Amino acid sequence: MCWRMVDGKPKVLVVYRSAHADVSLPKGKVDPGETLPETAVREIREETGLAIVLGAPLGTVEYPLPNGRDKVVYYWSAEVNDHDLELAKFTPNDEIASLEWLSLGAARKKLSYEHDLDVVNRFASRFKAGNARTFALIAVRHGKAVDPSSWDGPDSTRPLMQRGMDQASSIANGIAAYAPERILSSTAVRCLSTVAPLAELTGIPVRATEDISQDAYEAGTSGVPGVVSKRLKRKVSAVLCSHGPVLPRIVAEIASRTETEADAALRRAASLSTGDFTVMHISLRHPKSGIVAVETHSPA
Repeated sequence: MCWRMVDGKPKVLVVYRSAHADVSLPKGKVDPGETLPETAVREIREETGLAIVLGAPLGTVEYPLPNGRDKVVYYWSAEVNDHDLELAKFTPNDEIASLEWLSLGAARKKLSYEHDLDVVNRFASRFKAGNARTFALIAVRHGKAVDPSSWDGPDSTRPLMQRGMDQASSIANGIAAYAPERILSSTAVRCLSTVAPLAELTGIPVRATEDISQDAYEAGTSGVPGVVSKRLKRKVSAVLCSHGPVLPRIVAEIASRTETEADAALRRAASLSTGDFTVMHISLRHPKSGIVAVETHSPA
């Protein structure tokens, strides 16, 4: 759900689909090999010409199709600035005949479907609370690495298996959908290799740090509190690539410093399989009002 500020008030983007004779929020289908965030960015670019950065998720909607199957649509908010708008090149096509920016009230009247109204209302509630603008802290678990029992060197030098390299390539575009400005990684080879495709894709250098390494964590010398504190103060989206035992500590620290209850859902979001990543969206305006939304994704 694309939105922008006009004269101090939010407007949302709706599309007119001539084939269906309806007005709806833009959406599309997952291509093979894509993660959901990657799909969202690609579909918006293809349908509207806008190059967006994903904000916090707005949940899902489900509705039945004529063939009897249920359709599930995942939504995010994405703020569009004037520069993005100037660069966008929309061409009417077989799917989308025209675009229109509407106030929340006008969108509610013009949208054809109740499920689209639900999404707009979710955004309206978030906007009213002052939490529409967020930054993301993205916790990544390294890809599948060579088993410790078959590796003679130090644990930190274990490389990724081919499956792990595939996972690293698969998640790069999904993480890039949130436009991180910093990439931090454990000094372990398996972590550095996991974020290498992301660094190449975005042009952002990787900063390796022992503070979030497994060796430091097991030795009781990790610097997780300091890393998290700095990231929250900077208020820019960042990636933290670490290890299975360390990630729950990182997520718990983020929860504590944003005054978020560390409930079962958040603990599950910290228990990542290899190659998974969890995105925690934090309010730019009220960073201590609790994590706005949490989402977890796996390699395609």
